[in-house]
Amino acid sequence: MTAQLSVRDLEKSFGAVKATNGATFDIMPGELHAIIGPNGAGKSTLISQIAGELRPDSGSIWFAGQDITAVPAHARPALGLARSFQVSQLYPEFSLQENVALAIAAREGRTFGLWKPLASDRSLLDPAQQYLTRVGLGERPERLVSELSHGERRQLEIALALSQEATLLLLDEPMAGMGGEESARMTTLLNELKGRYAILLVEHDMDAVFALADRITVLVYGKTILTGSVDEVRNHPEVRAAYLGEEHA
Repeated sequence: MTAQLSVRDLEKSFGAVKATNGATFDIMPGELHAIIGPNGAGKSTLISQIAGELRPDSGSIWFAGQDITAVPAHARPALGLARSFQVSQLYPEFSLQENVALAIAAREGRTFGLWKPLASDRSLLDPAQQYLTRVGLGERPERLVSELSHGERRQLEIALALSQEATLLLLDEPMAGMGGEESARMTTLLNELKGRYAILLVEHDMDAVFALADRITVLVYGKTILTGSVDEVRNHPEVRAAYLGEEHA
């Protein structure tokens, strides 16, 4: 089976600081693959390179068998790669359904001189409703974004990513700033999405990571020190020393 995403020997330096130092791993179709590591491990830099926002100094990124290392960020969603929380600007003054409809219109290359035609365009509103339902926001699609809680905004941002018809979702700390109840809802949502989409998850909530991940890659100083199952990572002495500590042993 061809990997959905293959990262090979990525290197990225900022002056004397090597933020990515030979990072290498694969993500298979339908796999939820977590990236963990201490602060400063290079996780956000790695995600930015995969999304196309940063160009690596060396190494390669392959998506569904295609070398996308030089493909610009704006062209990657059309290939099926979407970075949640940066896919689209949320419009607080519009409804949830209108926000997703606008994302669909952008994917299809449609533009609107005025917002009014959007409110009656069922070819956009109906699929928008389906994406909202998929992330648990389908009951009140008419709500304004400005009325949403922090966690609900994150759910909406995932709906926007799904609306791009992505096959790989890049999720950079989706539970950051959430309380326990919101984190539990997000964990449930991601568990429902895994298997249907390949997901690359960067997250500091280790309970969520261990509950969700099929495999985990551990980064330390930009270097991959281990890729393995939850049990392999949890019990690896170098990983425990560098990051996990005894509470997750």
